[in-house]
Amino acid sequence: MKKLFFVGIMLMLLTNVKSQVMQQNAQWATINVPQLKCWMCKERLENYLAREKGASGDAGIVKWTINMNAGTLRIQYIPDRMTLDYIRTVINNAGFDADSTKAEPDSYKMLPPVCKRKEDGGGPQKGKPCNIPPDNQ
Repeated sequence: MKKLFFVGIMLMLLTNVKSQVMQQNAQWATINVPQLKCWMCKERLENYLAREKGASGDAGIVKWTINMNAGTLRIQYIPDRMTLDYIRTVINNAGFDADSTKAEPDSYKMLPPVCKRKEDGGGPQKGKPCNIPPDNQ
């Protein structure tokens, strides 16, 4: 019984050390996502990033924050497992522009109108702010 308890403690410690090492190797990057101005767009991108991150978290994405007022995504990733160009491609595949790269056309067509580019008639509609959380409207 003592051996089993000892093995359990060792596994917990090793898992904790692994996550700390991953955090130390992780880098932050800020990506401009101009369409990211409303909660619908934010949820859509977060769901896509969560799938890419995977349940185990070993894909290379650690965490992210979204600033809807600035239209930016600040993302922490592990460069040994994922490149910044790949992250931009993930964002493009979700239907959004990322920095200077354009959204994948088929995915872009599937976005709701509010999440599309201004030149395509997208963005917040006059008198209907969409950067306010849905439960506060």
